[in-house]
Amino acid sequence: MRFIKFHGNGNDYIVFEAKHLSSIASLNDFARQVCDRHYGAGADGVAIVGESEEADFRVRIFNADGSEAASSGNGTRCAAAYLYNQKLWTKNELRFETRAGVKLFRLREDLGEGRYLFQAEMGRPQFESERIPMLTDAPQERVVDYPLAVEGETVRVTAMQMCNPNCCVFVDDFERANWRSLGHELESHQSFPEKTNVIFVRVVNEGKIEARVWERGVGETFSSGTGACAATVAASVGNHTGRRVSVNMPGGTFEVEWRADGEVLLTGEAEIVYAGEWQKRG
Repeated sequence: MRFIKFHGNGNDYIVFEAKHLSSIASLNDFARQVCDRHYGAGADGVAIVGESEEADFRVRIFNADGSEAASSGNGTRCAAAYLYNQKLWTKNELRFETRAGVKLFRLREDLGEGRYLFQAEMGRPQFESERIPMLTDAPQERVVDYPLAVEGETVRVTAMQMCNPNCCVFVDDFERANWRSLGHELESHQSFPEKTNVIFVRVVNEGKIEARVWERGVGETFSSGTGACAATVAASVGNHTGRRVSVNMPGGTFEVEWRADGEVLLTGEAEIVYAGEWQKRG
């Protein structure tokens, strides 16, 4: 089974075509095997592209632990890069069917040598606690600067449904905030019945933020596209920034715009790492 590994700002995905995986009994187990960095190909996730009746293609995203995500900014962008790289799609716009709805990608530039710059319409954030979903003392129209008890301390979070559940925490210093440990606790906190991505945000100025990502089902990652979107929205809602923000993560920088109509635009790269063949069948 042929595959190509791509990364989006250091968040790496192995891309397969659905038609080659018909013999796989469990895609969840398959993704877990493939993503293992010691016994598999090694990645943060698997993207599977196939036919769609609702859009140009369908993409399914699986995390490294085998769980299926509704969508992924980086994963879908890597899948888009695969289609252009393999000449399976040549038009400037590409519509992907995902579990979080249809996402529109625009190829901004073919940078050569397997690098592509895309802008994607990622959808509109949903703030209601029931939509995230998040269990709160009383239903919340907006979960903004909400106090959450974590390990005997109170952490203030801004949460939303942005393709996936996302929980943002604003910090002055990442390491002093012990973000990895806190991210691990928040990911599976009882308030999030479907678990959550956790994004730690440091505001630089009104047009720039820095972020660290603890991703649901993966752990620490170099970047997250949906996380960058959530961080931008949270920063704007909290009056820390405007609605157009550069989001710097360890793997690279995204440009994010939260339009007046509510749509979030994500601009970032995807780059080929290598091509290979998966020969295990079990």
